[in-house]
Amino acid sequence: MKQVRNTQAKTEILNLINSSDIALTHSDIQKKLGDLCNRVTIYRVLERLENEGAIHKIVNVDGVVNFAKCSGKCTNEQHFHNHVHFNCKECHSVTCIENAIPEISLPEHFVPQDYNFIISGICPKCSRA
Repeated sequence: MKQVRNTQAKTEILNLINSSDIALTHSDIQKKLGDLCNRVTIYRVLERLENEGAIHKIVNVDGVVNFAKCSGKCTNEQHFHNHVHFNCKECHSVTCIENAIPEISLPEHFVPQDYNFIISGICPKCSRA
């Protein structure tokens, strides 16, 4: 069994992601952490947290990578993130929409394993502004 390393940086990054209603970019995390750790450490911690099944990665429509908390079903062997991600064109936030799961129909002999849907539009916060 692989040992799980817990550091202050790892704990703080996981707390930030778990307490956020939206997915966070590396830059968001770095700003919120201040001088706690450098950008390379943040990248390493994010990779470790993803490998442990604690967070998942979302590549946004503009190519920016965002990180969000995993549902309770994820493990270090398998992630379960077959849900919609909503990208706001105004504030650029990315939100996991767990209860919207699209139905996929593929041609014969295509076997889906994972998918990542990103819907772009205006989030509720920005539509009220």
